[in-house]
Amino acid sequence: MPYQDHIIEMSQLIKNKNGAWDGIDPEAVARMRLQNRFKTGLEIARYTADIMRKDMAAYDADPANYTQSLGCWHGFIAQQKMIAIKKHFGTTKGRYIYLSGWMVAALRSEFGPLPDQSMHEKTSVPELIEEIYTFLRQADARELGLLFRDLDAARKAGDSKKEQELQDKIDNYETHVVPMICDIDAGFGNAEATYLLAKKMIEAGACCIQIENQVSDEKQCGHQDGKVTVPHEDFIQKLRAVRYAFLELGVDNGVIVARTDSLGAGLTKQIAYSKEPGDLGDKYNSFLDVEEIDPATAKNGDVVINRNGKLFRPKRLPSNLFQFRAGTGEDRCVLDCITALQNGADLLWIETEKPHIGQIAGMVDRIREVFPNAKLAYNNSPSFNWTLNFRQQVFDDYVKAGKDVSAYDRDKLMSVDYDATELAIEADNRIRTFQKDAAARAGIFHHLITLPTYHTAALSTDNLAKEYFGAAGMLGYVAGVQRKEIREGIACVKHQNMSGSDIGDDHKEYFAGEAALKAGGVHNTMNQFA
Repeated sequence: MPYQDHIIEMSQLIKNKNGAWDGIDPEAVARMRLQNRFKTGLEIARYTADIMRKDMAAYDADPANYTQSLGCWHGFIAQQKMIAIKKHFGTTKGRYIYLSGWMVAALRSEFGPLPDQSMHEKTSVPELIEEIYTFLRQADARELGLLFRDLDAARKAGDSKKEQELQDKIDNYETHVVPMICDIDAGFGNAEATYLLAKKMIEAGACCIQIENQVSDEKQCGHQDGKVTVPHEDFIQKLRAVRYAFLELGVDNGVIVARTDSLGAGLTKQIAYSKEPGDLGDKYNSFLDVEEIDPATAKNGDVVINRNGKLFRPKRLPSNLFQFRAGTGEDRCVLDCITALQNGADLLWIETEKPHIGQIAGMVDRIREVFPNAKLAYNNSPSFNWTLNFRQQVFDDYVKAGKDVSAYDRDKLMSVDYDATELAIEADNRIRTFQKDAAARAGIFHHLITLPTYHTAALSTDNLAKEYFGAAGMLGYVAGVQRKEIREGIACVKHQNMSGSDIGDDHKEYFAGEAALKAGGVHNTMNQFA
């Protein structure tokens, strides 16, 4: 509803109260309404789900329309990211937020820092979703509040042209609230546990839930060893559980990302149930590492598989886990992805051990033989050594092309000594265009970095500590932080405003009129940053 229509509606409502509400300013109410566009997490989930669906259709029409996100572990970090995006690009279109289970475990658990093994409190996931959207809504309120102040100033100056421009900006305001892809790990339990947690996440604002095919109580980070997958039927139950949660809450456009860890997972906890040869359970079991046995030599407790009248014993580890044959990872990934799409998943996630477009595209091509519009969310992970990986890829391409590589040591290409070489420059260029190239060739609709703000916080804090506690002293903060904030137009330099002080002053004026004791007067030191 346009700004003026809100004012008209409120004016009529107040008038109908026969003087009892005359102390209420209809324009102030209009402003507060616009500053609080989203009243519930479910409103956010429905709104952002529609955005994702439109973006997915745009990508299908042209893969140049891929989307991106950065992982955030605090509402403030997400807020500053979206403020920066609006500042530098003028729009949030195509830019999302990623909520990483790894960062929840490492940074948000009451147990302290934990590895990415689903040991943290499951409630911390929806709590972080709600926190992030609270901060994004506050970013809206802050920015609109500044527009309202400018509108008042234009009116006071009698500048009707400026007043109309500002009203148009208010009426066409773009929110900081964007889709969030939310990591539910392996569901934190069985299908019922998955459903219950998914509901909490959706109620907090999640329009997109990412779930992986690992065993919940054996879950490992996708870039660590020891991953254990579940049979497809078990995973399908959890996909259905998430869909039921979306539908129950009226988020009919909710998005499910089905992640397969099969490329790096060589173990399973269960032999899949199979009714007949060639069914899904049989396909899963066909990848097991087995040995033929004589029935007479079978031992008590052996698990035995019958294949064409012959008995085979799957190799069982001391951990009581069963082992897949080496080299079957890609085939298992493809089967996982096709099965997930056949059972309600919207997007795929293939966790790889390196960022290699050819490897990803090889699997996606096979999936697209069955699902031509299959799309991926891909982890541009900080667990990859991007510099070394891409320099080695260029090195290998040089060798294949017959180019002289005698000046390079392939195992030491990370060295700063190579930074200015032709090989390193070519590698950096491939890193720069990786997302665009992978979107076009490998079906990647969404590129995300899981843990970037974990690393930026560590890096910036290290730099500040080195300077401030060293010879630079206070200049370490002033030159390294504050002066850069001022010159680069970082809104947070006015931290009182960012924390909501001016919004609070506006409310004081609405509530108390001339009696309001406001913080933003002439003696507020934030005026030094005007």
